[in-house]
Amino acid sequence: MHPLEVLRRPVVTEKSVLMAEEGKYVFQTHPNANKMQIKEAVTQAFEVTVLKVNTLTMPGKRRRSRQRGGWESRSKAWKKAIVTLAPGERIELFESP
Repeated sequence: MHPLEVLRRPVVTEKSVLMAEEGKYVFQTHPNANKMQIKEAVTQAFEVTVLKVNTLTMPGKRRRSRQRGGWESRSKAWKKAIVTLAPGERIELFESP
C-alpha cells in the first residue's frame, strides 16, 4: 500500500481540535493500515516527526428507516488513528487563520 493511500481524511471535532493543541492529531485511515504505515504516511505527507500512533476501529452505527418500521441498515466501521508529534511540531492543516 502506498503511504499516501493510508490517510483518508482528518477528523475535525471539538475534541480533536483540543487534542491538536497538545500535539495530537486525528485521522481517518485505511482499515488495513498498521501503525508503522500510518507513521510513515504522516511523516511523508506533513514532514513532521511522529512519536506515537494509537489506532481505534470505530464501529458502524445503526441507521433507522421509517419505512417498514424497523432498523434497515448499518454504516460501515472505520479506523481512526491518533498521532502524537514531537514537542514543538505542528500540522498546519488544523490551524485556524
